[in-house]
Amino acid sequence: MIGRLIVDIAKSLLLARWKQSLVAAIGVTFGITMFIALLGFMTGLNSLLDGIIINRTAHVRLFNDSKPNEHQPVNRAPAFNDTYNFVQSIKSVGGRQRIYNSGAILQALKNDKRVNGIAPKISAQVFFNEGSIDITGVVNGIDVMAESKLFHFNDYVIAGNSMDIAIVTNSIILGKGLAEKLSADIGDVIQIMTITQQRFPLKVVGIFQSGLQEFDKVQSYTSISTVQKILAEPNNYITDIQIKVNDLNEAPALGKAYAKLFQTEAEDIQTANAQFETGSFVRSLISYAVGITLLIVAGFGIYNILNMLIYEKDGLHRNLEATGFSGKDVYRIFMVIALSIGFLAERLVWYLAFCSHCLLIKCRSIQLRYLQLLPIPLIIILFLYN
Repeated sequence: MIGRLIVDIAKSLLLARWKQSLVAAIGVTFGITMFIALLGFMTGLNSLLDGIIINRTAHVRLFNDSKPNEHQPVNRAPAFNDTYNFVQSIKSVGGRQRIYNSGAILQALKNDKRVNGIAPKISAQVFFNEGSIDITGVVNGIDVMAESKLFHFNDYVIAGNSMDIAIVTNSIILGKGLAEKLSADIGDVIQIMTITQQRFPLKVVGIFQSGLQEFDKVQSYTSISTVQKILAEPNNYITDIQIKVNDLNEAPALGKAYAKLFQTEAEDIQTANAQFETGSFVRSLISYAVGITLLIVAGFGIYNILNMLIYEKDGLHRNLEATGFSGKDVYRIFMVIALSIGFLAERLVWYLAFCSHCLLIKCRSIQLRYLQLLPIPLIIILFLYN
């Protein structure tokens, strides 16, 4: 009985000055909303920046590289076994870039349960002909289905269809900067020239944009078979094998194991992006620090709002005690008032979150790459994207 009476008294006090109660609820709502919004924005921005690197980078990359021979003839001579030999100006050994026995390596990786997926690749230096001018660039031969599945290649194709390079014979997808240099559009035919002076015509079927302008000025993509024809190489010619593993933390150990097993060079994502790992850690640390600070500030703001609301009803406190209510009952009345305001604020925050979610679904088709020159809209979309 006393509990129902306490609730009725608290309800009457809230409705007696409902505007004041509403202002208090809005103040609490603002504190909670800003905490969630700013912390969510920073978390989403960190996830977006991390995803740009992780989504486009292989966990382990197998390749062959030209480097000086570690075993010099002087080290093999018995007379110099007990000495330290210093050899200067060692030249790199001329070797092929292709990965030997690539078919067997690919099959072995497919059967490895630690591997999530693999994507073979061929990289070749070429010249793009624009009249009498030769523009230096790189042609990447890829398995477009594997690239789209593992590295989200299709998300960066802003014009055309990425699958066309696997369907249309002698087709190519140009980087946006490179396409602008060549004044090329979808359907145009461009000429490329290899380092052996062989010319090859290719049809443009798409435009690629990574967001890095200097990268897009030199990169292009086509099918593996097309690059093999351009280079006049057999169908087992592969220069890179990109591997995505199930556990990212195992990438360094697996890279060393694969390098030893397959007699190739290996580069893991942690080694290739050591500076990025440091930057990601610092951003996460700043996010946690800002989040804790916002939580403390929001908590004090909510406390001040409720405290002022209770002090305004200080006279009521004495009246209730005079009518027979104990100090504990009065305490419960004000607790019900505070909890009611908190519950109302929580409902308002939930409603705002629901509206933001609906807006997010409508805005999900917006591509950030179209807004890279507009800082303020970019920040807004980044927040909605989270």
